[in-house]
Amino acid sequence: MKVIESLETLWQARKEMEGPVGFVPTMGFLHDGHLELVRQAKKQCASVAVSIFVNPTQFGPNEDLDAYPRDLDRDLTLLESVGADLVWTPTAREMYPDGYQTWVETTEVTQSLEGSYRPSHFKGVTTVVAKLFNAVRPDKAFFGQKDAQQVAVIQQMTRDLSYPIEIVVVPTVREPDGLALSSRNTYLDEEQRKAATVLNRALRAAESAYLDGERSGAALRSVMAETIKAEPLAEAQYVSCADRVSLQELDRVTDGALLSMAVYVGKTRLIDNWILK
Repeated sequence: MKVIESLETLWQARKEMEGPVGFVPTMGFLHDGHLELVRQAKKQCASVAVSIFVNPTQFGPNEDLDAYPRDLDRDLTLLESVGADLVWTPTAREMYPDGYQTWVETTEVTQSLEGSYRPSHFKGVTTVVAKLFNAVRPDKAFFGQKDAQQVAVIQQMTRDLSYPIEIVVVPTVREPDGLALSSRNTYLDEEQRKAATVLNRALRAAESAYLDGERSGAALRSVMAETIKAEPLAEAQYVSCADRVSLQELDRVTDGALLSMAVYVGKTRLIDNWILK
C-alpha cells in the first residue's frame, strides 16, 4: 500500500494504477463504515485509492474542527488490512494554498436539512470533493448512505460538472443495536450511547407506520419527533420526510422517500436516515 502526501507524487502513482480505479474520500478516524466502502470498492475495481483529509472548509465557526478525532497510524493499519492500494494524505496547505479563491457550489439541493443549519458546510464539501476527483480521477467513487444529503449533493455536482465518475452509494453500517457508525459516536458517554439508539428507533417507528398504510408526510415526521421527544437525553434539531433526490418535504409519501434527522444527544450532534420501501 502506497502512502502519499504530495499532489505531484499522487499524479505519478495514479498513472501506474490498474483500472478501473475506485476512490473512497474520508476525513480519517476510520470505523467499519469507512472500511465497508473500501471493501465494496475492492469488489468492483482493480485498484482502490483512499484519501484522508480533515477538510477545514466544511466546518462552521462553532463546529468541532480542532476536536475532530485523528489517528493516522491507526487509519493506515486498517486500510492496509482491507486491501487499499493507495492512500493520499494531503495537507491543508496543499489543498488550499495561499491566495486560494475558487469554490464549487450547488444551490437548490443544499438549502434544506443540513444546509439549513450549516450554511457553509456543503460549499466546503463540493469544493473539496471536486478537487479530490480532479486529483485522483477515479472511475467510481464510493459514499455511505448515512450522509444522505451529502450523497444527493455529490450526485448533483457529478452530473452538473459532467464528471465521468460513477457514484456508488453503500448502505449504512450499524451497530447491533441499530446505531449508525460515526466518528462522533466516540464523544458519547455510556448513558448517552444508550440514548443515541433513539435515532434508529424513530426511523423504524416511522417505517412501521408507513408499512401500516400511513402516507402523510406530516404524520411520519410527527412519529419521528414524538419518539425522539420521549428520550430525555435527546433533542431533535430536525426531522424530515422528503424526496431523496430533490430533498423537498413530501405531503404524500411513496416508496423511495427519505426519512432523515439530526439529533443532539448531550452536546453531540448525530444524523441518520432511512429509505422507505
